[in-house]
Amino acid sequence: MALIPRWPMMTEEAKALTKRVAVSALVLLLAVVLLRSLLPWVILAMAAWWIWKAVQRR
Repeated sequence: MALIPRWPMMTEEAKALTKRVAVSALVLLLAVVLLRSLLPWVILAMAAWWIWKAVQRR
């Protein structure tokens, strides 16, 4: 049985669009999971950079 019940009746264009949307959703989900774990480090690095720039101006 197909994961999408109407898959055999779909046009090739509709199948391609469905595959593109599924891949995009997976990439987006992976990016969100990765960014969620890296976000504190990114914020810390940006804060350190801003402090460094502020110290350099004086």
